[in-house]
Amino acid sequence: MNPQVFGKEHLTYVIICVVAAVLICVLSKIFAKTEKAQQIVVRCAGGVLFAIIFANRLALVFEHENANWLKIITDSFCSTSSYVFSIAALFGKKDNSVLHFLWFVCLAGGLITTFYPNFIGQHPSFMYPPTILGMLHHTFSAVVSILILMFGWVKPSIKRWKATIIGMLAYLSYGAFLMCVLGYGNPFYMTKPAIDGTPFTAWVIIPIYLVVHTGIVLVFEFVRKRKQKKLCNNQQAAEQN
Repeated sequence: MNPQVFGKEHLTYVIICVVAAVLICVLSKIFAKTEKAQQIVVRCAGGVLFAIIFANRLALVFEHENANWLKIITDSFCSTSSYVFSIAALFGKKDNSVLHFLWFVCLAGGLITTFYPNFIGQHPSFMYPPTILGMLHHTFSAVVSILILMFGWVKPSIKRWKATIIGMLAYLSYGAFLMCVLGYGNPFYMTKPAIDGTPFTAWVIIPIYLVVHTGIVLVFEFVRKRKQKKLCNNQQAAEQN
């Protein structure tokens, strides 16, 4: 029997990854005290993510007897985001616009796919390279998102929200190029849903994503302003005393 969502292989993977992710984040928090150390952690995490997603694409290139080098080109939200996110973490500056665009794409996409990977039944072995590497790049992209939030490499702000709109428009333009020029059939789920039998094409996914992302950014804004107000009040009270 092929691996199944919530089957023993999948649940074992989830448990191992959750434990590993917690250890990575806790140890990073404990030992990466300086900004330089935090930068090293983020850069290394970006490098690991790039290696995983590149290995995943190579596995897809050589999945069949005749190598298909077009498979090296990503054509989905998650795979493209893992590539771009890894490069932005590896070479980009702190608080850059690409990180602002992709931190929630990778966090949400990574967690959803880790817990509901609808592609794991593609082969009898869970360790089939396209399967396990696909799982790993989704999971680790979520870990990188947590690290950059934890170290303040991204501070979600409504002022930087435009990066999300620009990024999504860039994805749709790239998807149109793949479909019209390279002959891809369903880049970024533009013509067929991500999950069969659902309405989740790009034209449904993106509006839902924008609403959820905006809500979360507003929560970050609210919490940050409350902290600033509380700090200001404490300072005024201290001055009066």
